[in-house]
Amino acid sequence: MKNIKTILVLITFSLVIASCGESKKEKIDEAANQAPAEVTRIVGMASVEPLTRIVSLYSDVGGIVDKINYDINSEVKANDVIFVLNTEVEEAQLAQAKSKLGTQQAMINVAKAQLASLKVKQDNAQVNYNRNVNLLKAGAVTQQVTDDSKFAYESLQNDVLAADAGLKQQDAKVSELQADINYYERVIDKKKIKAPANGKILSVDVRLGNNVLASQSVGDFAPDGPLIAITEVDELFATKVSNGMKAYIRPQGQLDTLATGKIYLTSPYLRKKTLFSDDATNMEDRRVREVRVLLDKSDKVLIGSRVECVILLK
Repeated sequence: MKNIKTILVLITFSLVIASCGESKKEKIDEAANQAPAEVTRIVGMASVEPLTRIVSLYSDVGGIVDKINYDINSEVKANDVIFVLNTEVEEAQLAQAKSKLGTQQAMINVAKAQLASLKVKQDNAQVNYNRNVNLLKAGAVTQQVTDDSKFAYESLQNDVLAADAGLKQQDAKVSELQADINYYERVIDKKKIKAPANGKILSVDVRLGNNVLASQSVGDFAPDGPLIAITEVDELFATKVSNGMKAYIRPQGQLDTLATGKIYLTSPYLRKKTLFSDDATNMEDRRVREVRVLLDKSDKVLIGSRVECVILLK
């Protein structure tokens, strides 16, 4: 009797297990047949920058920092002088060139006066020679007197030509000296690092007395204009993004919205991931598409912030 009860219990237990197995298999098959969940948004890391990007301020020439007229966060206008390098040597050279120009101008004035005097003497000698020619015809003067007056007239003609050539040479020196002045003025101007446009000073990377080399960056500058969020979309979703899609940015790991905007530029090709890739030895072979979002308002966002960019696909 006990054996019969045991057999009945085993049969019942086997039936229950088989039933559960078939139920699980049905659920798995049902899940496999379901369509994958539709992607409605893409989240990626982004960097906030000005629309025209951050501009590095460079010095065209080397020198010692003599003046810093603006500090970080200062609003400046185009061509405002931000940094000035020491120009003592160039100022002395410019003063010397201007002094030479003044001296040369005085020499030109003397040469002009001499030329004018010679022209008067030439005119008088011509009149005297013409008179002697007429008197010679009347027998009132000798041939020798006429010849002497002719020689004096021709000699003064040559003197006038020589004085005129000398004056032109002096004028040419003025042009050379003026070119020197223009050169030194340009050198001095190059030692003034100016704002390339209206905007804001982001950083000042030098101090008074620092020696700046040619083409060395001395600070960063943000031109006026809206801000953008630059993000990279993984190649799996690269074809899903397009211009005009709405997006917003939020702090990393948070849900608060910092700013909203729309995609205004999508890269036409895939490239290796570069955004926030600080490790040069990173050999990851993922391809990404660069996407730029024009932000509507940026009063809550700092330039250079690392944020999350959420792109709404629908």
